[in-house]
Amino acid sequence: MGFVQATKNYFLKWLDFSSRSPRSEYWWGTLGATLIALVGSIPIGVVVGIVALGMDFDAETAANFVSVPIQIFFTIAGIALGVRRLHDLNKSGWWMLLYLTIVGGLVVIYWCCVKGEESGNRFGPDPLEAPNTPANI
Repeated sequence: MGFVQATKNYFLKWLDFSSRSPRSEYWWGTLGATLIALVGSIPIGVVVGIVALGMDFDAETAANFVSVPIQIFFTIAGIALGVRRLHDLNKSGWWMLLYLTIVGGLVVIYWCCVKGEESGNRFGPDPLEAPNTPANI
């Protein structure tokens, strides 16, 4: 999967906690979302600052009002992508809780680098398989 499609999937599948994602979708999607968050924060911050000054609001409060929902969206989408990546390895999404520990986070990162199962598993068919192969018809 390429960079553009993986980034689209990051945002379109933000509530999909049940399917599978290959390594390419995970890493390209994470990179794309990070770049969008970094580049997008500058114009949003400028617009919010100008509006806040024009309406005599506290700029920090206005920025928080706009940025917190965006941060929540990115967090949910990132967790969903991580869960789908673990599903590709036939692991439960609950393993994402390992990120709450230092060593466990390294284990999850390692799992995100490992090739997923080549056949279907309890979370669905192989996402790298062509959609018209006999297994998917």
